[in-house]
Amino acid sequence: MVSDRGRYTGGGHNVLRYVIIFHLVVSLFASPAFASNDLSDILDGIQNKYGHLPGLSVTYSREVITRSMSMLGGQVKGDLATGKIYFKPSHYMRLEQETPKFETIIYNGDTLWWYIPDKKCVYKYPAQQFGQELRFLSNVFGGLGKVAEGFKVSIIDQKDTGEFLVKLRPDPSWENIDYMVLTLTSSNDIQGVDIHNQLGSITRFKLEKLTPKEKFEKGFFQFVVPKDVQLVEQGEQ
Repeated sequence: MVSDRGRYTGGGHNVLRYVIIFHLVVSLFASPAFASNDLSDILDGIQNKYGHLPGLSVTYSREVITRSMSMLGGQVKGDLATGKIYFKPSHYMRLEQETPKFETIIYNGDTLWWYIPDKKCVYKYPAQQFGQELRFLSNVFGGLGKVAEGFKVSIIDQKDTGEFLVKLRPDPSWENIDYMVLTLTSSNDIQGVDIHNQLGSITRFKLEKLTPKEKFEKGFFQFVVPKDVQLVEQGEQ
């Protein structure tokens, strides 16, 4: 026969076990979770805000963080550049880097030009092989209208200040890029774009001062090689 003390002690262990299980369940369901309609609202908001613009310009800062830098957290700063991005639907982009030195990148969906005046040199790349980052940025500035066709999309966090972090993983996968993370305000302004490549490094764009643009001058998204500039063609054209 089990004594009253034995029954009391066993009951205490059972109560303790139920309390632990209860707290585990509460912790599980208290972790961030986002309904599919929340994601749909965010994507609709991006489309409504960006998808109907005739063009835009936006000031940017760009930092390249290697895998080893990422492991050190914020102790080491990556390669930093600043400038302005110009975009015209559906896939025309021009990046004018102002610091640390002036450079120009032009992307038209087929070809990527990288002009370095200091070296009197311009590199020409086939966009399909070397333009994945700019292709993604053009999708972003175009409002991500067909995002469901090429990406697995999820909300991964919401900050106390109200910003959402939205993760986009290419589907099917891309050769060089693993996934991207957008930082969005509650009013669907794109504040940041983190592009994670397959080797663990991150190209981080911080965006501000977006200005809609109705028109661009003729030839703005084309590049004509100056006579004193060396042309270097990379990859298969």
